[in-house]
Formats: sequence, C-alpha cells, structure tokens
Amino acid sequence: MANRLAQTTSPYLLQHADNPVDWWPWSPEAFEEARKRDVPVLLSVGYASCHWCHVMAHESFEDDGTAAYLNAHFVPVKVDREERPDVDAVYMEAVQAATGHGGWPMTVFLTPDAEPFYFGTYFPPEPRHGSPSFPQVLEGVTAAWTDRRDEVAEVAGRIVADLAGRSLVHGGDGVPGESEVAQALLGLTREYDEQHGGFGGAPKFPPAMVVEFLLRHYARTGAEGALQMAADTCTAMARGGIYDQLGGGFARYSVDREWIVPHFEKMLYDNALLCRVYAHLWRTTGSDEARRIALETADFMVRELRTAEGGFASALDADSEGADGKHVEGAYYVWTPEQLRDVLGEDDAAFAAAYFGVTEEGTFEEGASVLRLPGDAGPVGAARVAGVRARLLAARDERPHPGRDDKVVAAWNGLAIAALAETGAYFDRPDLVERATEAADLLVRVHLGEVARLTRTSKDGRAGDNAGVLEDYGDVAEGFLALAAVTGEGAWLEFAGFLLDIVLEQFTGEGGQLYDTAHDAEQLIRRPQDPTDSATPSGWTAAAGALLSYAAYTGSEAHRTAAEGALGVVKALGPRVPRFVGWGLAVAEALLDGPREVAVAGPVGGELHRTALLGRAPGAVVAAGEGPGAGAEFPLLVDRPLLGGEPTAYVCRHFVCDAPTTDAGELAAKLGG
Repeated sequence: MANRLAQTTSPYLLQHADNPVDWWPWSPEAFEEARKRDVPVLLSVGYASCHWCHVMAHESFEDDGTAAYLNAHFVPVKVDREERPDVDAVYMEAVQAATGHGGWPMTVFLTPDAEPFYFGTYFPPEPRHGSPSFPQVLEGVTAAWTDRRDEVAEVAGRIVADLAGRSLVHGGDGVPGESEVAQALLGLTREYDEQHGGFGGAPKFPPAMVVEFLLRHYARTGAEGALQMAADTCTAMARGGIYDQLGGGFARYSVDREWIVPHFEKMLYDNALLCRVYAHLWRTTGSDEARRIALETADFMVRELRTAEGGFASALDADSEGADGKHVEGAYYVWTPEQLRDVLGEDDAAFAAAYFGVTEEGTFEEGASVLRLPGDAGPVGAARVAGVRARLLAARDERPHPGRDDKVVAAWNGLAIAALAETGAYFDRPDLVERATEAADLLVRVHLGEVARLTRTSKDGRAGDNAGVLEDYGDVAEGFLALAAVTGEGAWLEFAGFLLDIVLEQFTGEGGQLYDTAHDAEQLIRRPQDPTDSATPSGWTAAAGALLSYAAYTGSEAHRTAAEGALGVVKALGPRVPRFVGWGLAVAEALLDGPREVAVAGPVGGELHRTALLGRAPGAVVAAGEGPGAGAEFPLLVDRPLLGGEPTAYVCRHFVCDAPTTDAGELAAKLGG
C-alpha cells in the first residue's frame, strides 16, 4: 500500500512511496502528529540520484521489521534536498557541527518542535566498522526519548542556541579590490595540482566557477599563470574518465586525483556550468578541444535531460542494470576489452583500447575500464575515431539506461539557459538558443505562474509546492540576462528585473547580507544563509552577479548598491577560501572591470553583435537592436544613433563612453579585456 509520498511531485519521494515505512512529507501536520503521539521525528534527507540513499532505502526502509519499529516509535519524514535546500542546509549545518562531517542520506532525530538532538548519515542494517546498526540507533533514540527526556531537551536546546549564535561575517566593509583578488589567486596557486590539473586531492570535483574566475582574471590583467591553470584543468577533465567520451557530459566528481574514475551520476548543474566555462575557454584561446567539449556537453543536456515540456531534468543516476540484472554503479558507461571486441572486431577493438585507455586489468571494478583519452595511442585518424565512437555509442544505447530524476529545478535551469544561449550564439547553433528560450518560457509559465513568485521545482509541467530560494532567483535572473544579450529580446531583461526586485525586497538583510529564504518563507530553527559556492554558485554570489549585470544594463543605483553590499562577503572569504567562493571572485572581476556596457545599434546576430558577445571583458553586458523601438527594449540603446547609416557599437564603463565604432576589429580590441 502506498504511503503519503504518493501524492508528491518529487521523483525522490516517489521512489519511497511504496516503502512499508509510513512516510510523511515535510509539513506542519507531521510535527503535529509527533506532538499528539509524543514521539520524536525521524528526518531522512536525500535525493533521487544519490547512491547511498538507494542502499539505505533497500536495506532498511524496504525491510518490514525495521519499518514496523519506525512506524511505532517515530513520525518518519522524508525530504528531497533538491526540493527543500533550506531544510537540508539547516540540519546539515547541525550534523556537521555535531559530527565533523556530513553527507547524504542524512538521518536526523528531531523533537516535535523540529529541534535536532541526534544525527548521522548512512546507517548500515547491522553493526559495521565500529558504527552501530540502524535498528540499534532507533532503539537507542527511543530509550533516550522515553527514559531521559530532560537530557534530550537539553541537547536539542543547546544545538539550536549554538546554531542561532553563529553569526555570519559578511565583510560589510566594502567590495573586494585588487589585493583580495591577488591573494585569492595566490591561494589557488598553492592548492593547484600541477601534475593532474584541478585543486586539492581526491575526491576531485570539477571547479567550473574557479575556472571562470581564472579566465576573467586573465582577461582583465593578462596573468598567464591564471590562464594556464584554467586551460590545463579543462584539458585534464576533458581527457579523463569524468567526461563521457562517447556521449558527452560530465560526471559529478572523480574519486581519484587523476580524473580517471568518476562517481557516475550526471547532474544538470555541473554540465550547465562546465558547458559555459568551456565555451568561455574557447572564447579566450580558440581551442578546438574547448569548442568540442562545450558543444558535446550542450548536446548531451538537450538529448538526455530535456523534458517534454522544454525544461531540463535534474540528473541521471550513477547506477543502472548490469549484465547480471543487478543495479550497479557505472554499468552503463564502462567497457572490458572483450566487450570492445564484440562490438568492433579485433583490429578496431585494439585501436579503441589504446585510444580510450581500456586495459586487461581495468581501471574500474571487475576488469572494466572507464573510457578516457590517455594520449598514448600515437597519431590517429579523426575519421577512424569518429567511426569507432559512433559504433560504441550505438552499442551502449542498447544497455539498460540509468534512471533520470525528472524534476525541473528553477536554479539549475537558469544555469542551463545561460550556457545554451551563449554556446548557441558563439558556435552558430540557433537550435541551442531555441532550447534555452523554451526552458525560459517554461520557467515563466509554470514556475512564476499566477503567483508572481518563483516556485523551486516542477514535474511534468506541474509546479511543486515549495517556494524558490535565493539561488533560484539569482540563477534564473542570470539565465534570463544571458538570453537577453544573445536574442536582443528585452522581455528577458524585464523578467530578470522582476526577479531581482524580489531579491531586494525579500532576501536582503542588514549591511548587504543576503538570506537563502525569503522574509515571508516558512520559519525553520535557523534562517539559512550560506555565501560559499559548492557544486553551484551560492544564492548569495549568484544574486550578486545578476544584480551587477542588471545594474549595468539599466543604470539602476539600487541594484548596483545591493551587488556591492553582497560582495563584501567575497572580500572576507576570497583570500581565505578561494576554492569555495569561485563565482563570487568571478563577480568581483566583473566589478573591477566595470563591468563594461556594450550597446550595438544594429541587427541582432550581425557582425558587431557577435563581436560584442565574443568580447572577453569580465561580465560585460551586451544590448543589441535597431530601429526606434530598440531603446524601449534596452535602456542601453536609448540615443545610440547609427554612424553614417552603419551598425554602430558603443562601449561604456564607469559612466565614461569610448568613441562609437562601426568596425568589428576595433570593437574586439576594446573588449579584449
């Protein structure tokens, strides 16, 4: 019999709808039930493509005995962290403070007042490696709740007080300047892996936002070292197992520091950020490899993640059905020499094994290898590689596909819109710009809907129940601004302004600090607030970037002031933890450069417009259009006459404008950085 989760839209919650556990979604009613029954709440937080969430579900939540005990002694509440990042953030902060580490599945025991008192992540079904079993944990918590209630209340009170007392240093003492950016660069240089690219050791995550900062810093200052770190990191990832050498697109992270073996789940946000950064690397260096990776990643997103409604799904699972019928990690992606021979025959299999680094002993598990480009196959013919790749891709397509998390998350779709719009414009792929526009239409139609506030998720064209958080507003505004620059359609600038006005009204606090939830959102035990970039730009830095661009487009002092106030945190964090504030540093580069405002009085898609879009100046904004109505669409185009009847470009920054030009070469030189 299905439980209450059957009524939800979250693919993750729906995966648990048939569990014998009597799950509740996060709701006031669940806590009311706990109060009525005088039992604690078991909060279990995960997401649809999380490997260990599936393992714990199979071992414990599908087990009748465990479920019966849970149902008798707790009110079990299941949360999709991608739908409720605010709930996840608040309790993850408590877990990390208490245990020194965090992760998913996250398992937290709460009082009926939602105050946490005992924590963990994955609990095994029997004791393992000094860790108690899940049934032991449940029994221990029940005993404490029944016999030592005062102690439980005291612990819960202490944790909540500790969380409330953590005030954020928001560096309200001005914006990051040259010295903070230089210190951040020095910090990154120290953590840079000279041998394999990227930063830090294993596991290694693709540092898309840090690379964006390095490219912008190079454009503004000419610092060759910054470009070298960016380019070498991108090359190492593109040739590693973290990149899908057959189908395009990136996995979540590499388990080793050499980028060989990935954790195979593929997330929309990683691919959107990396597609855009490889397009920007091409814009900076002209690298053919960067162009190929940007386009293949864009095509992967459209082919594998696009939903029937025109949005983009959240993720593909790491696991899929292997040859023995069991669900195993990486089964869809890995190859043995024998499998290569079955598909390609002896000669081409030997060639493919050398080209893709497939060995007899394997680089992954059970003699299988992850395809990569080790570069020791000697000179190769492009036609032969293309033929082998096409045959392997067709054969792989016959394998059972990984599951897809079909929910559309507003923030991540915003990132995808920006990536597809720019990649389409750079490489003359109008189809990609169309896909970006369709996703943007879906966000306006379904996620903004009648309520004029962003909804966090939708599925099958139906809006979810959860309010958008700051990252949704920041990333969607960023996507709309990129779309406005590429299409010349001022409506996208208007929608971005609408979202950013809500940021000013609902998410902004004292001294420029920002909150992850709106002033009128559900009150949790602490109001979440995190300025650090992790897998995606934080809401804080995403909003700062969009506010800065919008101010450059419109001249709005309020938006410029809000952007500068928000960047105080980058001044504080940039020199100390540059790897975790990459997008914030990229926005700081735009601020240091102006950003430049480019008005092209001339046709959208014409030579001057294209030249403007290809300018490398950090965070430059571009408005293009012709005719008397253009100024109504973009304030930047007001009073911009044509010179001698020719399309004309105007470049301004810091309230000063260069002489207008009709020459694309001259415009390119002005925007070179």
